[in-house]
Amino acid sequence: MKKYNFQLILSFFSDLQNKICDTFSKVDNHSIFKEDKWKTMRGQGRTRVLKNGKIFEQASVNISNISGNSLPHASTNKNKNFLNRFYKATGISVVVHPKNPYIPTSHLNIRFFSVKSAKNISTWWFGGGFDLTPYYGFTEDAIHWHRTAEKICRPFGKDLYEKYKKWCDEYFFIKHRNEPRGIGGLFFDDLNTPDFNQVFCFIQAIGNGYIEAYLPIVNLRKSYTWKQRERDFQLYRRSRYVEFNLLLDRGTLFGIQSKGRIESILSSMPPLVKWKYDWKPHPKSRENKLYTDFLTAKNWLNKN
Repeated sequence: MKKYNFQLILSFFSDLQNKICDTFSKVDNHSIFKEDKWKTMRGQGRTRVLKNGKIFEQASVNISNISGNSLPHASTNKNKNFLNRFYKATGISVVVHPKNPYIPTSHLNIRFFSVKSAKNISTWWFGGGFDLTPYYGFTEDAIHWHRTAEKICRPFGKDLYEKYKKWCDEYFFIKHRNEPRGIGGLFFDDLNTPDFNQVFCFIQAIGNGYIEAYLPIVNLRKSYTWKQRERDFQLYRRSRYVEFNLLLDRGTLFGIQSKGRIESILSSMPPLVKWKYDWKPHPKSRENKLYTDFLTAKNWLNKN
């Protein structure tokens, strides 16, 4: 397998973190990201969190670079024979929880792993993607999100979008609720072909494309007025986000299994959440439309 360039990856993640934080700070125009550089026995990282903004109630943009002697189970679907091998891992994780219920929550994660075999040969791969979690769905937002995702994938293979969209729909599915977390996007794992340069170009397209996919939605919905009803529904739906992250998300599980910095790992959690016992929206309500019209796997590319 062709050698990877670890420094190039680290540099890209650092630049992408700067780009995302600068972009969101300008949009919010009220609060700024506070930076927390950290070190542990397993590595180091840079956590940036914006709190109590005008647009964003909380936004977390983290990068990390760690290593260890036994690869955690949550790191890969395929390479279980690497579990007792030395590994290096780096990644960027972004979770944005807007204050306005009409703006969706968004998530980006890109991660890189390198593992040494018994013969001291390195195997590497990328994983990650991005997805969108609306509270009040808008068809035009879903179309824009998915058309941007398809445009990102197109130069790298005509079937790539459909493959990674399906993977995303299946991954971000809350099994114990029997419902999707949101409207999906792209998700992939164990990606290392055809070669490092091609895969890394795709990874850069994903990272940079996230802003292109999300920012127009934020700018379109940020002026929408809302009241306590919308806020209550947003907080209720955030509880689904918490359930997925704590019970099913492999990124969270990897962080815990690798004995990572817990404050950074859980900075993806929304600041305020509500659970309601056996609550269901009225069948003719706007809230119910989220379930009937958006929380279902669809082909958003051909919607008019």
